[in-house]
Amino acid sequence: MKKFLAAAFASAFIAFSPTVQAQTPPNVLVVGQIAEPKSLDPQAVTAVNDFRILMNIYDGLVRYKDGTLEVEPALAKSWTISDDGKTYTFKLREGVTFHDGTPFNADAVKFDFERMLDEEHPYHDTGPFPLAFFFSQVETVTADDDTTVTFKLKAPYAPFLSNLAYPTGLIVSPEAVKKYGKDFGRHPTGTGAYKFGAWNANEKVVVTRNADYWDGAPDLEAVIFRPITDANTRIAEMLSGGLDIMVEVPPDSLQQFKSDPVFKVQEQAGPHVWFLILNTKEAPFDNKLARQAANYAIHKKALVENVLQGTADVAAGPTPPAFAWAHDESLQPYPYDPEKARALLKEAGYNGEEVTFYVTQGGSGMLDPVAMGTAIQADLEAVGMKVKIETYEWNTFLGKVNPGLEGKAAMAEMAWMTNDPDTLPFLALRSEAFPDKGGFNSGYYSNPKVDELLEKARQVTDQGERAKLYKQMQQIVHDDAPWVFVANWKQNAVTKASVEDFKLQPSFFLMLQHVKKPM
Repeated sequence: MKKFLAAAFASAFIAFSPTVQAQTPPNVLVVGQIAEPKSLDPQAVTAVNDFRILMNIYDGLVRYKDGTLEVEPALAKSWTISDDGKTYTFKLREGVTFHDGTPFNADAVKFDFERMLDEEHPYHDTGPFPLAFFFSQVETVTADDDTTVTFKLKAPYAPFLSNLAYPTGLIVSPEAVKKYGKDFGRHPTGTGAYKFGAWNANEKVVVTRNADYWDGAPDLEAVIFRPITDANTRIAEMLSGGLDIMVEVPPDSLQQFKSDPVFKVQEQAGPHVWFLILNTKEAPFDNKLARQAANYAIHKKALVENVLQGTADVAAGPTPPAFAWAHDESLQPYPYDPEKARALLKEAGYNGEEVTFYVTQGGSGMLDPVAMGTAIQADLEAVGMKVKIETYEWNTFLGKVNPGLEGKAAMAEMAWMTNDPDTLPFLALRSEAFPDKGGFNSGYYSNPKVDELLEKARQVTDQGERAKLYKQMQQIVHDDAPWVFVANWKQNAVTKASVEDFKLQPSFFLMLQHVKKPM
């Protein structure tokens, strides 16, 4: 009977027309996503767009407490940390099963992390695992017994628990990985509030209610995630009743939804930064003066006020203000100064060569990327820099940017939404995070002092000491200008007024276990 119901919900949502509301079964939530997911294997993806689905299918050992980035128990009911900060022992919940009926236990946890971290593991080839960096300090994972698992670290690692709560730390069914191999990402199997139902490419991902969920079965029968890359189409679907929830509402549409009692709008600040990656390996941005010039040339306040219509603040550096304890409040954004930009470009020896600028059509946290890219192009051309824009669909864009910009482009748009002040700089600003080493430093920025500060900050457990290190890092990066620091966004979503108990999370994930859709 359960299989029949899952199949029924998976096939019930067929068309994209305005009549779709009538075709959606009762108590099924329809979510408008901004892009097609890349994979539903949590260790294989990096985009918040995908995470919004994954967090409803899987659980981690720990999770973020509702409304915060504080860690609380999930599949692990408790844990202890050794005095030297290098051994974490977790006591696991008993009686939990994966959606395929196989048991969740310490062996499953060991399998998952070794699959990701051990190149000799028989299922390591089901990767690649681009955020395995999160657990690079793990030396061994030991299943002490069915309900006890121990992680031994090479050195103390302050972000460890926070990273376990991130999607990269979600626990997948080992038996499903063995069954589907490289295709596991199309057959996701976790322990979460919803079970995988169907994935029709470029149309929908369907998940159905897990009646046996260890933390209480959801009220909804199913959730349908629809990828609608075009913002205008997404808005039209929301207005026509085809969607119950829409994430990342374009700024110029927010007021329309706010003024209509049929809808509810939610907004919340979170740890987000929108920036331009500059290719520091090749001219013109191999010269710090040219990178600083780009920061002075771009009218970031106009972008925030006009293009984004006040839904973001101007960014000052790589650490967003949402990490209040680690953010350097003394750091000021580069002011708009086109005359200074022209002078710096001249001093850098720039002679008007054309530069290629990668722009995406959409994507997680990318706000209004085409309009922003066009405005940035105009600002740079106003100070004498010739800019050629190349625009790509999100997943294609990532396929071009993540391997590195060398020989391809001088700059690229990017946005990150992170769980810890360590994450973004460690993965995207360290010398050891170049793309050929598995990181996301696509602009090849390298500064030994920044490397040293980041290594120290992740080993210090005292938050005050960590904060000092991060603030030193921010000052250096601000001056070196490997990026153009553009915006810190306030996330948003719109729901039908009838949708109950939905709330945005500072993690930017969608947690739908408690959402209700009254008949």
